[in-house]
Amino acid sequence: MAFEDIQAEIASLLIRMNGQPGDIHELELMLREKLNEYRAFGMPLPQDLADLEAMLDQKFSEPDRRG
Repeated sequence: MAFEDIQAEIASLLIRMNGQPGDIHELELMLREKLNEYRAFGMPLPQDLADLEAMLDQKFSEPDRRG
């Protein structure tokens, strides 16, 4: 997959995360997969995507506090 295609898919996943909060865990996994594909090109993540990944790490590693 071309580098530009991965960037476009990341953008699409971010839009979907905002529009479909019920599917957020599935979208989070897909987003992480795309970030790993980005890295596979030997490119460091841009700071905004690195910050997003850190936020996802924090959000999805916290225990569910809704109970």
